[in-house]
Parts: sequence; C-alpha cells; structure tokens
Amino acid sequence: MEHRNLKYDQEWTLPKEFNESRSRIMYMEEKSSGLDGPARIGRVYFSKSGKTLYYKGLKFQSLKGSGFKANYFEVDSRHEYWISGPRKDQNDRLYGGNRDVEIDEDAYEEYQKIIQS
Repeated sequence: MEHRNLKYDQEWTLPKEFNESRSRIMYMEEKSSGLDGPARIGRVYFSKSGKTLYYKGLKFQSLKGSGFKANYFEVDSRHEYWISGPRKDQNDRLYGGNRDVEIDEDAYEEYQKIIQS
C-alpha cells in the first residue's frame, strides 16, 4: 500500500464479463494502518452475487460486520477498507471531510453529478 494512494494496477483493463450495469461510483478508504488512510473515489464492479467487489485489479470481500471501522478486506493483501457510496455533502471520511481523497478521472463527471444533485 503506497502512502496516500490506493495501490492498484494502472494498466488494468475491464474484463469482458464485467458489465456497466453492475457497477457504481464508490468511496474507498484503506484502514489497515489507522483511522485516516489513503482514500479515493472510483468505479467499483460487483460480482453477480454482489458479495465481491472489484476495483482496477483489486478484489474485495465483506468482513460481514466483524471489522473495526472497516467493512471489506482486499483478498490478496488482507488490508481492511471502508467502502461505501460517496456522500453528497463530501464528508466521506469516517470523521468527516474529504481531505486527500483522490477521484479517478473516469469517475469524475459522475461524481460531480452526485454531489451537485
């Protein structure tokens, strides 16, 4: 995990089986190293069952309520994350605010529509 940046595969391309109808813009914050971790807003894809989330080569599964300030873990690294829909008031961080939250270029327009509606 790089400081202030979710580590993901920048060369990742969307697999054919993923479909736009099972995706949405989400807020993702890494929680393994503390309460205020690296965060970003980007397009997340859901498995057919909805139990697994995918983001640019990363695979997340639910902690099913057992996490502390986290609701998902990344399968390979086992790092814990808070993943949720972005808030209209932009206070996505656990203790409010949006300091140092990066927004993916391909999610920027849709995110602007969410916060301006």
